[in-house]
Amino acid sequence: MKKLFFTLTLVFAALLGQQAVAQTGAKIEFNKETHDYGTIKNGADGACVFEFKNTGDSPLIISNAKGSCGCTVPEWPKEPIAPGAKGSIKVKYDTMRTGEINKSVTITSNAVNAADKVVFIKGTVLAPETPAEPAKN
Repeated sequence: MKKLFFTLTLVFAALLGQQAVAQTGAKIEFNKETHDYGTIKNGADGACVFEFKNTGDSPLIISNAKGSCGCTVPEWPKEPIAPGAKGSIKVKYDTMRTGEINKSVTITSNAVNAADKVVFIKGTVLAPETPAEPAKN
């Protein structure tokens, strides 16, 4: 009985040790995962920002950020983000395209909780306004 108890204690301790090891590294946590432009005018400013924090215990390195199409262009920090530090990813959408916005940006990093994290943008771009006809006399 003592051997069984001792064996179970060792197994339990080993499992806890593995879990602690798996939790170390950089971690990325976003304030929001979707930006909703709502309804915006054609040609309006299509920039938005996704703020994040490195909640891990190692520097966070973002190696790439890629929009789901050429109309969605992300900019990301190239320098490592220290543990506890914040950063941001700026996304520019081409608002000269009329209609629904439903795009994504895939962020690739060394984060142990989300090596490939996807954030989204959505909304609607109105059709361009047509100039009014001059009045005829």
